Amino acid sequence: MGKYFLEGEIPNCAPDKAAVHVIPAPLETSVSYGGGTADGPKAILEASTQLELWNGRSCPAKAGIHTSDPAVGAGGTEDSLRAIEKSVAFALECGAVPFVIGGEHTVTLGALRALKKQHGTFGIVQFDAHADLRSSYEGDPLSHACVMRRAVEDLGLPVFQLGVRALCIEEVEFRKETPSVHGIDARELYLCGIPELLLPEVFPEKIYISFDVDGLDPSVIRATGTPVPGGIIWHDALTLIEKAAKGRTVIGADVVELAPQVGDHASDFAAAQLAYELIGYCVDLQALD
Repeated sequence: MGKYFLEGEIPNCAPDKAAVHVIPAPLETSVSYGGGTADGPKAILEASTQLELWNGRSCPAKAGIHTSDPAVGAGGTEDSLRAIEKSVAFALECGAVPFVIGGEHTVTLGALRALKKQHGTFGIVQFDAHADLRSSYEGDPLSHACVMRRAVEDLGLPVFQLGVRALCIEEVEFRKETPSVHGIDARELYLCGIPELLLPEVFPEKIYISFDVDGLDPSVIRATGTPVPGGIIWHDALTLIEKAAKGRTVIGADVVELAPQVGDHASDFAAAQLAYELIGYCVDLQALD
């Protein structure tokens, strides 16, 4: 079983020598349908042992990848968020780019808090079937369904959403009222295709990419708590990531909401491959050619 990312292919790089810190964050306190996201980081690490180092463009592992101990709190959600924030802050102290693997989508908030202190303003590029813009869900403002609302309202960060296709009325209204929330929903991507210029010109140069695996179509990753038909297919997702990162600096990223299912190795492997593809955009690809 993989204890660190790409175990068997590369050594676990020393923290101060790595370009990227992979931070497992097995938080699961607010899932609302299918459970199992607490096992997501473990499944991704294990599946990563089967990845090829060459991803089709470069070999991101050459830059050095360190996998930290799991970021977990002794108490509830807020304790876990503080643990994630601490791990991300340590990665930044080491001069590395933090890459969080979840866990439910709430883990993103811990990373954003640390990055906000380091970088100030930056933009979030969110891949997701859901907008995650509820003020609270089932009485919990730290629910996975509220993480982007917290990013916008609490941290003042702009968000660009991709692949959304399941919203409540509150989220529809919040989008209309909030100029810092932009995006292209799944239906528009299907009908109109991927635009040449993806992000608005005024979007920040520094970006954080948050990828909820339910943003992908269930034919790509089925093992997630709330699968929604009509999602982004694999190569479109890679193209969207490439266009989002072009001309910008990726200061951090995550892959969240994998809920492993017995016998579904394909979903675990796809999530690990997705993580490695994103890691490639967290490092200088040109320097790795």
